[in-house]
Amino acid sequence: MNHTKSLHLPDDLLGPAEIKAPGTEFHSSAEKFGELIKYTIKNDPSFYLFSPDETTSNKLTAAYNVSARAWALPRKSWDLPESESGRIIELLSENVLFAVLVGHNLSGGHGLMASYESFFSIITSQIFQYLKFLQQSEETPWREPVPGLNLLSTSTCWRQDHNGFSHQSPALISALLAQPSNHANVLFPCDDVAAAACFDFISESKNVVNLVTLNKTEEPRWIDKNHAAFQYQYGASVFGFASDDNPDYIFTAAGDIMTREAIYALNILRKDLPGRRFRFVGINALSYGAIGTVKSKMSQQIFDDYFTSDKPIIANFHGYPEALKNILANYGAGYRLSVHGFNELGSTTTPFEMLRLNGASRYDLCLDIAYRENRPDLIEKYQNILRENAEHAAATGEDSINMV
Repeated sequence: MNHTKSLHLPDDLLGPAEIKAPGTEFHSSAEKFGELIKYTIKNDPSFYLFSPDETTSNKLTAAYNVSARAWALPRKSWDLPESESGRIIELLSENVLFAVLVGHNLSGGHGLMASYESFFSIITSQIFQYLKFLQQSEETPWREPVPGLNLLSTSTCWRQDHNGFSHQSPALISALLAQPSNHANVLFPCDDVAAAACFDFISESKNVVNLVTLNKTEEPRWIDKNHAAFQYQYGASVFGFASDDNPDYIFTAAGDIMTREAIYALNILRKDLPGRRFRFVGINALSYGAIGTVKSKMSQQIFDDYFTSDKPIIANFHGYPEALKNILANYGAGYRLSVHGFNELGSTTTPFEMLRLNGASRYDLCLDIAYRENRPDLIEKYQNILRENAEHAAATGEDSINMV
């Protein structure tokens, strides 16, 4: 095999070393991935981007600055850059693209396949067959490790404003987390800086499937590059700017939009419940049965340090709630858990209404605490806000709640 070496990203592409005002700048994690793909195509001759004609839709357009789309047929004036030697492979067949990516990986080359989140479910069986191969290959002494097989899942269930219910499915997340071969990482960068650390991580990985899930919208920037890199030690970290000492409640989230809603909920609760103390733990990596990656799972001791051993945990999860609930229960936290997430309730609706429909908005998280605190006044307040936005969205097609 011709195993190429992985490419280290230069420091200036990893983001700032300090965030002076977390949450006040907004950036697209997908566009950041596009910049990093551009750099990698330029500097690693083995790297190919595979995408079912969604490269521009998924905000990865920067790749076209250094490579054309592979194309051998006649070209039209409106076509994107195309050539026989292009390293952007677009074909409207997830099955074929994945098969070609696997072959490329097994030859030692690096690559990444990007697709809408809902369409990755199409190739679940193929992914599982590849996981079986990885499991058995590690039992075969003469087989050398191969580069990580990297999947970028964007255009997610939470932001399908015009496509609707048919395009809302985080099912692959649950499937990979339930696969006991322990060769799959499910990664949730919380912002564009975390996305850069994620890209660096997956570029270095071997003998694993990496599923990265992020949104292409502009979202708040929360953490600096050192914090983002540190998260890969345990798969999570405490966000100091959003945390109090000796907390009464632990909030946690996995996913960029889920992180935003959880931190915004904390901002609301600190005003409405000034006597209560909160901690926020950002989860960036999950694997079979644990927080963290397959090579670095969070221990019970670190879990108790981050999540305490007895305080209520309110979680906001990008995917189906049971997937995260099962993992947190492995740490003995089942009795104190409340997990919000995608409950298979969707429509062609506004961004906030998607959150409200599934009980994952900032005010749904606030309601969780209001009920625990037995505060009928706050329960009524938050329910009224949710109802008023639903009525406004139905009448105008827009949210009345400011999403930032």
